[in-house]
Amino acid sequence: MKMKNFYFFFIFAISFFPLLCFSFNEGAPTDRRVLVLLDDYSLKSSHSIFFNSLKSRGFNLDFKLADDPTLALKRYGQFLYDALILFSPSTDPVLDFVDSGRDLILAADASASDLIKNIATECGVDFDEDSSAVVIDHKSYAISGTEGDHTLIASDDFIQSDVILGKNKIEAPVLFKGIAHSVNAASSLVLKVLSASPSAYSASPKSKLSSPPLLTGTAISLVSVVQARNNARIMITGSLDLFSNRLFRTAVQKAGSPNKHEKSGNEQFVTEISKWVFHERGHLKALNLGHQKVGEAEEPAMYRIKDDLKFSVEIYEWSGKSWEPYVADDVQVQFYMMSPYVLKTLSTNGKGLYHASFKVPDVYGVFQFKIDYQRLGYTSLSLSKQIPVRPFRHNEYERFITTAFPYYGASFSTMAGFFIFSIVYLYNK
Repeated sequence: MKMKNFYFFFIFAISFFPLLCFSFNEGAPTDRRVLVLLDDYSLKSSHSIFFNSLKSRGFNLDFKLADDPTLALKRYGQFLYDALILFSPSTDPVLDFVDSGRDLILAADASASDLIKNIATECGVDFDEDSSAVVIDHKSYAISGTEGDHTLIASDDFIQSDVILGKNKIEAPVLFKGIAHSVNAASSLVLKVLSASPSAYSASPKSKLSSPPLLTGTAISLVSVVQARNNARIMITGSLDLFSNRLFRTAVQKAGSPNKHEKSGNEQFVTEISKWVFHERGHLKALNLGHQKVGEAEEPAMYRIKDDLKFSVEIYEWSGKSWEPYVADDVQVQFYMMSPYVLKTLSTNGKGLYHASFKVPDVYGVFQFKIDYQRLGYTSLSLSKQIPVRPFRHNEYERFITTAFPYYGASFSTMAGFFIFSIVYLYNK
């Protein structure tokens, strides 16, 4: 009887095994396991709207204190989480986490440790060295009965990118209260998403200025993002309050503006940018890179110089729920050997397929079909496929070359002249 029950259970488990396998979508780029590091568990309730929005989108949040002795990002050589949210300005982050291609949201404040500032510097962002300095703006501040030092900033200077901030315009200004940072001009990977106004500066509100502040105007970035070369995404800001329920629900009126909004733009702004950071938007993948001779279906192992060929690749974009065809007019392919011999813009059918036709150059060697696609807000695509190119064989050249007709004529005229000379010489007395 026990044996029968065992067999029944075994068959039942095997029948459900395929369902368990297909329940995980390996093709989805979205991070699901997110570690949230806090200095205090009170942030879990004071920032609950932001955390609940992540949970509603299917993320599994694991809350831990920065000084938790059981805290571990990696076990047996494998990372335990797909993304990291640092709401702990005093914690010791691990750069290996980002280097492995995982994502990070870093929120600092005036108590930010040197370790937090160092990781920001590694990402191309420099926080103000003065630990007591915060962003002050006497023109673009939020009108409030409690904030009299103009440190509650109302900013609406957003990056112009639908990929990063979504297609729906953020109507209300975003409230910011925190420390300033600047972007390294030498880094092409970091972008300012929310900038301060020209009248802003970074200084201590409790003391008079004895010298001009180091960070002023639009050089101050309030929120910045980084997309690393391995497509890891990072959001960096100097305000923990940016994510708080209090600023999410606060009515806002920007100084000098007659418009008063019942709710700040913080919730929409943070939600949209977190979708980008966690690869719910702007994530590309390429499939089925192929090439054939014109008129043939099979992919050859080698091309001959001056062959006519066609190249194709499929590119899709993750919409948050499924892969959709990516449509653009700036995708290019290179036929590359040391340098590009052919650079061709690909045409698209609007369904994800990109294609182009061209002639193999009159140079033989080992070439590559190469796509190096980078566009603001999208993950970069770097694809290559190697193919050798050979010269003509001895029996593949044209029998009679038009440009060689003068040489043909010279040869035959020489033969005819020699024949005539021989006849004249032999029979002339």
